[in-house]
Amino acid sequence: MYEGTPLTERGSWWAAGALPDRITVFRRPTLAIARDRDDVVAEVRITVVHEIAHHFGLDDARLHELGWG
Repeated sequence: MYEGTPLTERGSWWAAGALPDRITVFRRPTLAIARDRDDVVAEVRITVVHEIAHHFGLDDARLHELGWG
């Protein structure tokens, strides 16, 4: 989960008192869909790339087009 303000939405107001952006990967849902350690590693990688893309302003539709849906 990405919590923050995407770079594309930041203005001159953003830096004043804004909290740092944060990405959270939830352990239990990740483990629930993984068959083994390699699946966990792959799912965490996909999730982190997906959430970093949100930081750069990409939405879910564009990520899906790029194969990161």
